[in-house]
Amino acid sequence: MKHLPLFFDLAGRKVAVVGEGPKADLRADLARSAGADVRRLDARSLTAQDLRGAVAAFVATGDEAADAAVHRQTKAAGVPVNVADRPALCDFIMPAIVDRDGVVVAISTGGASPTLATVLRGRIEAALPERLDVLARLATTFRAQVNALIADPGRRRAFFRRLVEGPAARLALAGDEAGARRVALGDLDAARRKMTPSGIAHIVGAGPGDPDLLTLRAAQLLQEADAILHDDLVPPAVLARARRDAEVVSVGKRKGRPSWAQADIDTELVRRVRAGQTVVRLKAGDPFVFGRGGEEVDALRDAGLAYTVVPGITAALGCAASAGIPLTHRRHASAVTFVSGHSAKDGKQPAWASLAREGHTLAIYMGATEAPSVRDRLLGAGADRSTPVAIVENGTRPDQLVSTGRLGDLARLAATHSESGTAGPSLIIVGDVAAYAAVSASPSLAKVS
Repeated sequence: MKHLPLFFDLAGRKVAVVGEGPKADLRADLARSAGADVRRLDARSLTAQDLRGAVAAFVATGDEAADAAVHRQTKAAGVPVNVADRPALCDFIMPAIVDRDGVVVAISTGGASPTLATVLRGRIEAALPERLDVLARLATTFRAQVNALIADPGRRRAFFRRLVEGPAARLALAGDEAGARRVALGDLDAARRKMTPSGIAHIVGAGPGDPDLLTLRAAQLLQEADAILHDDLVPPAVLARARRDAEVVSVGKRKGRPSWAQADIDTELVRRVRAGQTVVRLKAGDPFVFGRGGEEVDALRDAGLAYTVVPGITAALGCAASAGIPLTHRRHASAVTFVSGHSAKDGKQPAWASLAREGHTLAIYMGATEAPSVRDRLLGAGADRSTPVAIVENGTRPDQLVSTGRLGDLARLAATHSESGTAGPSLIIVGDVAAYAAVSASPSLAKVS
């Protein structure tokens, strides 16, 4: 190890910054962010008095001779010095920094490759949650209570490990600090009484099918889950991202097939969380867009159990993008509405007259089997039979299939995209923008800018 990594308390201490320009400004700003008393100095008039009492000096004049001269002055004054871009003149070096307020990560290559350190910083920043400072504050808040109530060092370490990795941590990272404190207090009480603490449920959107479209948080939770309760529409490629020893349970609901009732899914979620499990309820698309995630949240809330909700890319957004369809377009559509196709036949009816107007895009979920009813409702509300439509099956996946046509022919188009048999999930897009799917599918036209 060429340099010993240290975290230096600069609060209220004098730090000299010699030089002008962006590099000097950056070092001055970093020192100030740590609470230092920064003195900006000119290399041409620098004196020993200027350096007296300084605990560190940064030099960035941009001139090799000036840098060397200031380096000699700082060494004579006994002040540790860093000279920008001149490793041979540095007593200490500047790492690449990931700053999450109370949590700081520093990356150094010993001056060998600042570019590599920057690349590593980017990767670490992408992996670390944004609200790590909240988690650090939570641990600080409970330290005294834990030390007082849990005497055994091993059990104390286990409690803090759960605090920073378990349900309380997930609530804190999701922005629910009050909920995190409540769960931590419950965990502390359970630890004191040597009971199994409750777990947590994460209602997670799996996106439209392509596993690379999972959110970063969804991917992290799949690696943390004890159990994954997933929809039938979640593809194997997404489930493959789960922790290898996680219990994976299909609780899918598909038309015309044996399936779980929603009440049974709610009961299973509550049972597992009460038993102390970390459960991911994995839903295709977004859990709050025709996903019944709200009902599962109600069940968990009524049971007094911890939960978080992780949004996903909903089918309308993923399928439209994959098919090259802009859901809104300055010349064609100023509004877009998501509609359940099942409502075309029964259930609470949308305002079809407003949905049928020009300049409006419809994204119809679960609509392939109800395509005749969708067509009839829209035509009856005044829509033009020649309105472009597109049906996207298995959107964003390698076996994606897109068919285009006109509203009057919707039932015929949908017949080849039935959700029974081997067909995959389908989304119907109605509106002038649907014509873009045909353009995107044409190799000769796709290259036109």
